[in-house]
Amino acid sequence: MRKIGGHVSAAGGVDKAVERAHAIAANCVQVFSGSPRVWQRTPIDKINFPLIAQRQTELGVTPIVTHALYLTNLASDNPELCAKSCKALIYDLEFDSLVKGAGVVVHVGSHQGRGWEAVKQNVVTQITHILSNSPDDSRFLIENSAGQQGKIFSDLGEIRWVLDQIKSPRLGWCYDTCHSFAAGHALGKSTVHDSKLSITEEIEKWHLWDELSVIHVNDSRDPFDSGRDRHANLGDGEIPAADLSYFLNFPLVKDKPLILEVPGIEGEGPDAENVSRLKKIVGEI
Repeated sequence: MRKIGGHVSAAGGVDKAVERAHAIAANCVQVFSGSPRVWQRTPIDKINFPLIAQRQTELGVTPIVTHALYLTNLASDNPELCAKSCKALIYDLEFDSLVKGAGVVVHVGSHQGRGWEAVKQNVVTQITHILSNSPDDSRFLIENSAGQQGKIFSDLGEIRWVLDQIKSPRLGWCYDTCHSFAAGHALGKSTVHDSKLSITEEIEKWHLWDELSVIHVNDSRDPFDSGRDRHANLGDGEIPAADLSYFLNFPLVKDKPLILEVPGIEGEGPDAENVSRLKKIVGEI
């Protein structure tokens, strides 16, 4: 059975997020450890981790993927912002360790017009610091971007470079289908978008299959190579259905958790309808 889940609200506690995931027929889940738009976090010793684990066992929802907050930018030239980002990510990695999760997915940040070469060493320094000050059983997962507003890691070669510099088994990456499509990587085997390699060819080129840990499954509201990060419900966007099916059923993808971050039919986030659509694509129903 494939691991299929969605990013749901953790209002009232992460145990409630597990229940919400189960209610939409998901068997894994992604959450924020706190509000994604403020730095403040609940003290880690105030979180009822045994209750979370109990609800996971009862409802069969595992693993938990943690998504880092949106404020982080490890490519910033502002020391205060980098320090706050590191502190928040160290917290999330401790949270990931305590929920025995699948890792912390991180939007690493933007070069703010300075370019990748100007920021890449600072990114390595920041991630190395975070890994050195967080639990050994937690994982930091770099998410590919759509390349909008100077966001780094739309180029998979950048991910490969950072992995090679740090050389930690705790460092991996998360692939987002919408971001990739918007960055100009086709998801299918054969495509009219033949100016660039398909994403399976890109992953192979950069030897990134082994470090791929989580898949964010989202359709795209915008056309191919748009550079815009706007998610759509599965089947309602611009990614060709055959291409999405090809990628999600690619042999080297089948053991990865699939996490929906779609708007939902009612605009309230991942729902039972999108879970059902995803299960049909991968042959679960």
